[in-house]
Amino acid sequence: MNSVALTRTGGFAIGLRLTGTLAARPVAETAAWARVHGFGCVDLPAAQLDSVCAWQQAGLLVGTIDLFTREWSGMLSADAGKRRETVALATKFVRDSAAAGIKLLFGVMLAEDVNLPRRQTFGYMVESYGQLRDVLKITGIKLAIEGWPGCNAHCCNPESYRAFLQEMNSLQFGINFDPSHLLRMGIDPLRFLREFAPQVVHLHGKDAFIDTERLYNIGHEQAGVFGEGLPWGGWFWRYTIPGRGRAPWSQLLAELKATGYGGFVSIELEDGDYNGTLDGEKRGFIAARDFLRSI
Repeated sequence: MNSVALTRTGGFAIGLRLTGTLAARPVAETAAWARVHGFGCVDLPAAQLDSVCAWQQAGLLVGTIDLFTREWSGMLSADAGKRRETVALATKFVRDSAAAGIKLLFGVMLAEDVNLPRRQTFGYMVESYGQLRDVLKITGIKLAIEGWPGCNAHCCNPESYRAFLQEMNSLQFGINFDPSHLLRMGIDPLRFLREFAPQVVHLHGKDAFIDTERLYNIGHEQAGVFGEGLPWGGWFWRYTIPGRGRAPWSQLLAELKATGYGGFVSIELEDGDYNGTLDGEKRGFIAARDFLRSI
């Protein structure tokens, strides 16, 4: 078995978030490929909870597993009955995950109705996730919240993260730090870390390229746009593997090391140069690994 690849700054082990064609391959096949190339863990979709033991037997740790498959927005639904049903589903999944040995779940705070006022959906979020505090504490599981800024989501900028974490007042809720989302919103990821690093419990290895010429010609509001957006992105930005975008990785990793982060850097491959084929995804993961090892 090959040794686990580490980042040069911080010495963090490098892992994979499984999506796309690689995720559809048999566990033994993907695990063997991952071990050979120095990847130390995998992050799994919720539907693969029953495969945790197989990954472990194949020699890979399971870093995170998604809390839901498609039901995220039910936690923020205006329908009280749907919120109760989704909380019950989440509670059961937390217990099942604990039984499988999982210590970290992954979540995104999506609004069901994107047209509702944010204060209203924020209240639904606090109510629903507040009901998970006890089961998370009892099982010893933490929830890593990713700041994907789609579907009128919460916890994708400093204001929203700050307000939610204060409301929860629990160590079981933490941050999945993904600098690519902050960059596309114009938020300084290093400043973000200087405020929130102690609450970061999971790290995505993903970057964002900002096309400044397109931004000049189009602007943030995209009024009167000709043409199409960028692959895996928007009108003036796109997601990339680490090193192909604007994230200051050595500074980010140094900040995390200084504040005690001890988890993995999990590469999330969303890059039009690599996604779409099994060979392309493998090349993308390896290129991202090589960059992270070099900084």
